[in-house]
Amino acid sequence: MKKRIIVLAMIVIVLFSGCENGFGIVKQKEEEKNSIKIGVSIYDEYDTFISDMVSELKEWSKKKEKETGITIMIDVVSAGQSQLTQNDQIARFADQGYDVVCVNLVDRTDATVIIDKAKSVDMPVVFFNRELVEVDLERWDKLYYVGAIAQQSGEMQGKIVVDELKKDFGAIDRSGDGEIQYVMLEGEAGHQDALVRTQSSIGYVVEEGYKVKKLGDEIANWNRAQAMTKMNALLKKYSNQIEVIFANDDDMALGAIDALEYYKFKKWPLIVGVNGTKEALEMVKTKKMAGTVYNDFKGQADAIMKIAYACAMEEAFPEDMKLANGKYIYLPYKIITYDNAQQYIVIRED
Repeated sequence: MKKRIIVLAMIVIVLFSGCENGFGIVKQKEEEKNSIKIGVSIYDEYDTFISDMVSELKEWSKKKEKETGITIMIDVVSAGQSQLTQNDQIARFADQGYDVVCVNLVDRTDATVIIDKAKSVDMPVVFFNRELVEVDLERWDKLYYVGAIAQQSGEMQGKIVVDELKKDFGAIDRSGDGEIQYVMLEGEAGHQDALVRTQSSIGYVVEEGYKVKKLGDEIANWNRAQAMTKMNALLKKYSNQIEVIFANDDDMALGAIDALEYYKFKKWPLIVGVNGTKEALEMVKTKKMAGTVYNDFKGQADAIMKIAYACAMEEAFPEDMKLANGKYIYLPYKIITYDNAQQYIVIRED
């Protein structure tokens, strides 16, 4: 009898040592996480802007590790512009128990496979830079998007051109016909940002009262080498008729510059880009480009990682993070011209 009493007493002690709130309900205290795994899939490793952003994601992780003591494993893979490859990458992250994934979609209209796989294992997804269709983002409460509003970037390109036209219209309108002849270097066929930037940049110039004429419109897939090839053809066809070059991003603007330098043009057209990459800033500073539009890769990387970290740790988002509709974070674009290019060079070097 004494032995039974002793055994029962020991059981009671063990039970109550694990109880909470004194209600006799046994709850094992969950072990605090000391490490997390974050998967990152980008559409193309050769995109300069995305490469800059990936560097910032890694740098953020290093700083957070030192700050918290929590090990952050960040695994970055490139889909090589293949949505099927990207689907497989996310499936691998899910099967290997990653806490959260960050996805730079190859095809913004084809996120279903990724979402379904992530949801099946309760793995949150932070989409970035290439905005998926709104109805897809609404399919689950653990889907988020970080980026910028494409229309704003196009309008800012237009403003850079308009400001230059106001300064010296005659210097740009070399034909003297009162009309601005331009060419457009587009990102991807059907890509939302490419379409919106193309329309809004020209739309802004027209709304300001200037007449424009499109000489050519070429798709260069955000790629410098492709842009150079396309610009070579445009220069052969139109030569000195081209007065303005609109490029949907800086890599393509740089490709246009490569072509102009190859043909040793003495009188360059006005050139504008988007993103504010390091080399583009140097081109603005040396006046080879009229300007570019700063796409805040540092701010976007910070937002991506704050969301990813909070999801992985199952914590609330930081109080200073304001998500539109609980899902979206948009960082504003900013105009860069010769007058403030050095300021952004410093920001990049910081």
